[in-house]
Amino acid sequence: MFLGLRTVMYPAPNLAAEKAWWESALGIEPYFDEPFYVGFNVGGYELALDPHADPAEGPMTYWGVPDVDKAVTMLIQAGATARGTVQEVGGSIRVASVVSPSGSVIGLIENPHFALPDPPPHVGEGPGR
Repeated sequence: MFLGLRTVMYPAPNLAAEKAWWESALGIEPYFDEPFYVGFNVGGYELALDPHADPAEGPMTYWGVPDVDKAVTMLIQAGATARGTVQEVGGSIRVASVVSPSGSVIGLIENPHFALPDPPPHVGEGPGR
């Protein structure tokens, strides 16, 4: 069901300042920059800034799934509790979250556009190669 990590979304009540800080820290500009959301592509993964998120809740991590509706249903059947409804966020991207029996929030994202870049040639070739 889980395809791997996809997105970490940070609360950014001062979006301009947070965006400037991340640009400096990452050394790149965002690929998506709107007043409601800023997204950076970091090694093929999404580092997102959300001006409407609550900093007290901390960052939200989203796991990629092929079908967010089925994933929510399966996790609820396993004992999780729905946390809102499935949301279309644009570009056929759909998100939802559930709360595990122990209280952890689990973000889910169905993103048909996600593709990791090819790794550099040296990755996985062992030490000294």
